[in-house]
Amino acid sequence: MDPLLDTDRRIARLASAQDGIVRHRDLRGIGLTQGQIRHRREAGRLIDVHPLVYAVGHDRLSVAARRLAGVWTYGAGAVLSHRTAAAAWGLRASGGGRIEVTVATTAGLVERVGTRLHRTRRTVESTRVGLLPVTTPARTILDLAGVLAPHHVEAALKQADLLDLFDLGALRAVVAAHPRHPGRRTLVRLIDEAARRGLTLTLSELEIRFRALCDAHRLPYPAVNARPLEFRVDFLWIDAQLVVETDGWGSHRTRAAFEEDRARDQALAVAGYRTVRFTHRQIVDDPDAVAATLSALLAS
Repeated sequence: MDPLLDTDRRIARLASAQDGIVRHRDLRGIGLTQGQIRHRREAGRLIDVHPLVYAVGHDRLSVAARRLAGVWTYGAGAVLSHRTAAAAWGLRASGGGRIEVTVATTAGLVERVGTRLHRTRRTVESTRVGLLPVTTPARTILDLAGVLAPHHVEAALKQADLLDLFDLGALRAVVAAHPRHPGRRTLVRLIDEAARRGLTLTLSELEIRFRALCDAHRLPYPAVNARPLEFRVDFLWIDAQLVVETDGWGSHRTRAAFEEDRARDQALAVAGYRTVRFTHRQIVDDPDAVAATLSALLAS
């Protein structure tokens, strides 16, 4: 076999397993010399993304490749963090901005083009998603609290709950481990509120209004987004075995959604739960009537 062709095939296999990018050390590890690497760069077969990080054959990188390259350029110990980590976890939209990376070092690293570098002297709580080293969901939310307005952090908490990434214990642990972290006070307030409400992280404006309705009429506060069976329900008074769903018009625009809700109500009824549905109009325009209905149901 042609040695040149064999080398190119090895590079291609390596790149295909790494979102189309390779590191200088990867190439040296499969036997390329410094001269062979330089020759391929000059010929445009290896394209510089960051120092010592190359795209193979083209520079139209995927989002995953851009994130990976942004971490790799800072070497061992670097992790995806802040807004970019939140996008990777699905806690907020990507936004297409600079790749944010945190490195636990005091060394004088140079910030690379297209990235935003955060330095810390403390441990960075991290894990891996495939090849990508990324801050844990709890650490990601702590970092967000240092760079975003409180309502954006609250939205990330709600999304973490929706994705089953919310861990109150992990959040408290990461806050305790970083007493001087920017945004710590904001996050402490938000998670204390979550604990006080029994993890009442609502997912829509309609549910927020329902929460306010309960407060205004001194109704016992329900669990939010609970799972009495295998279903997630909007609100649950467990002692009364009462389920409340808050339905906007968009909830039932399809036959499948309509059928699914009825099947769920029936399964809950068999298990002893009563399900009551309130519409957006009722909650917004007639909260007193909604509160009266709830009071009667809870009393019964």
